[in-house]
Amino acid sequence: MTEPSLPEVVRIAQDLIRFDTSNFGGGDARGEREAAEYVGAYLQELGLDVEYYEPIDRRTNVMARVRGRDPEKSALVVHGHLDVVPAMAEDWTVDPFAGEVRDGMLWGRGAVDMKNMNAMILTAVADILRAGELPERDLVLAFFADEENGGVEGSALAVQHRAHWFDGATEAISEVGGYSISVDDRRAYLLQVGEKALIWIRLVAKGRAGHGSRLHDDNAVTKLAEAVAAIGRTRWPIRLTSTTEALLRGLSELSGRSQDDPDALAAAAGPAEAFLRSSFRTTTNPTALTAGYKHNVIPERAEALIDVRVIPGTEDEVLAELQTIVGDDIEIQTVVRDIGMETPFAGELVEAMVASLNRHDPGVPVIPYLLGAGTDNKALAALGITGYGFAPLRLPADLDFTGMFHGVDERVPVESLVFGQRVLADLLRTY
Repeated sequence: MTEPSLPEVVRIAQDLIRFDTSNFGGGDARGEREAAEYVGAYLQELGLDVEYYEPIDRRTNVMARVRGRDPEKSALVVHGHLDVVPAMAEDWTVDPFAGEVRDGMLWGRGAVDMKNMNAMILTAVADILRAGELPERDLVLAFFADEENGGVEGSALAVQHRAHWFDGATEAISEVGGYSISVDDRRAYLLQVGEKALIWIRLVAKGRAGHGSRLHDDNAVTKLAEAVAAIGRTRWPIRLTSTTEALLRGLSELSGRSQDDPDALAAAAGPAEAFLRSSFRTTTNPTALTAGYKHNVIPERAEALIDVRVIPGTEDEVLAELQTIVGDDIEIQTVVRDIGMETPFAGELVEAMVASLNRHDPGVPVIPYLLGAGTDNKALAALGITGYGFAPLRLPADLDFTGMFHGVDERVPVESLVFGQRVLADLLRTY
């Protein structure tokens, strides 16, 4: 049960976590409808007009526009996604969909990715409207379905069929940025100004079916296993961009370490090391295997899924190299392919985000970085909207926050949510 003594942002995040919006991918999902209706009801209580868009049964998107003080300024999209990746309850310390508060932390699937940010958006806007104020400019508040499946049944369809929702908008903010890391013994904030390109591929191996007891030199499972191992063991070379070069400069200035070895320099960021290292290079991780139907039957087909994240602009090059790695006997099918993005760490919105953080945590540096994963900003880019990651959280130095994205025992400090709500409300009032 939600505790009334908790801050509102925590109670809203709890409620959202308790909607099981698990997304298994490929159209297999519990659906976001109830969570979207909850968000819509909250926004209506603030006096906003709410629109829903459900292009596929139960895959619900919700939007409301908040009028700003200056109608001449372009609108800002503030968006989140309502789905989460699945959670295996037996692996967790707590029920992943209970929204439990323990030891000053809110636990549950979505506490990090990204029902925390959804709650911060709602309560930041509530702070402004309940005070009888308006944001500086129009805000488009959008909460999408299906982000954890690349947005193909969510933001991609909303952008295509509800483009008018975003009229007048030129910029957007969403998840996976604005959070703090510890660089040696100093705190810094990472502001996301780009995303690697996303390519989800399927490997298909074919062979001759037969009895499991036979000598068999045309085994699809063996071919697939060799291909998967080859990809999984491939270590792609470092390939820096303007954003990752700026990140390294920032880490070097804070730590006093050399920029000559990016991986070693990333180690100064403690628990965030692996997250940052993935932004320096392409990654190709096997994530699923499908083959066979009986212990003593050799199947004629075997498949594997590979999550490929590449430096923007190198997509075709990487796909060609993957075919070389697995050989001509393996078919590579592209399941989802989405763009990479990178924008300068400059401009009025960047300056406003940095200023908002500095007002609430004075003197702490803000460093740009390239997200190794992706967000719904990719879909909005089709409308010419430039997206950033800004879900501001001041975090304990020893908390492996980035490691909890899609991980077990996902949790976020209660005080971090309160901090994020205040910073976000500050930004929306002033930018």
